[in-house]
Amino acid sequence: MTRQTGQVGFSQRVRLEWFEQTANLVMAGNDKTAINEALQNMLKDKVSVGGQAKAGNREKVINILRKVWVTTPPLLIPLRDDALEFLKTQLLSVNPHSLSVVLNWGMVMAVYPFWHDVGTQVGRLLRLQGSAATGHVQRRIREQYGERETVSRATRRVLRSYLDWGVLQKTSTRGIYITGPALVIDDSHLIAWLVEASLHARPNGSASLKEVVDSPSLFPFQIRPIHAENLVADAPRLDILRHGLDDALIMLQ
Repeated sequence: MTRQTGQVGFSQRVRLEWFEQTANLVMAGNDKTAINEALQNMLKDKVSVGGQAKAGNREKVINILRKVWVTTPPLLIPLRDDALEFLKTQLLSVNPHSLSVVLNWGMVMAVYPFWHDVGTQVGRLLRLQGSAATGHVQRRIREQYGERETVSRATRRVLRSYLDWGVLQKTSTRGIYITGPALVIDDSHLIAWLVEASLHARPNGSASLKEVVDSPSLFPFQIRPIHAENLVADAPRLDILRHGLDDALIMLQ
């Protein structure tokens, strides 16, 4: 799979609990109409209060929620179905909140690579200086997506989503953020799933295992080291190409 470049798509502040509720509606077997009605009722007092415009912010939020969990792009449906299975079984080695963040983060960046790209810039700044400034992130994303106000606005809303999710925290200086508590991932099946999701957000759908696991786009997570062969054994939709004893290229089939 080759992702489309230059498209923002994710342009709203979307809370984690809204994604959780959407996934729960899917798991409960609701059809698209019922899910849309439930989301409208859930958000009517939270987004665009009193508004009914088809192109309003509430509709944009609902479109994002639906595209991630309901009208998922066909190539990503197996990834989504595995995520729903993780949510149903609730892994004993991962607390429910961490599992939710991992699965929603993975699904959002697979469906909307813009989320991945903002995360990459935030993660790089956190590693470099221990904090990330809104202006610095916006500048780097504009260099990638173009000098458009829509890009700056979407970047700001993604950062606010990160705050809502708890993966970033405010500091005493406005617009300067630090990382939230690291979320530990040590289940091999979940790690393999997250690697696959990350590859969907990359232009060519492949990268070295070390590059993916250590990617700044996954800054909220502390991922247990895993061998490439073990990872691919837990991920039937991934292939491996060995370059040497310590270098393995992981790719989408």
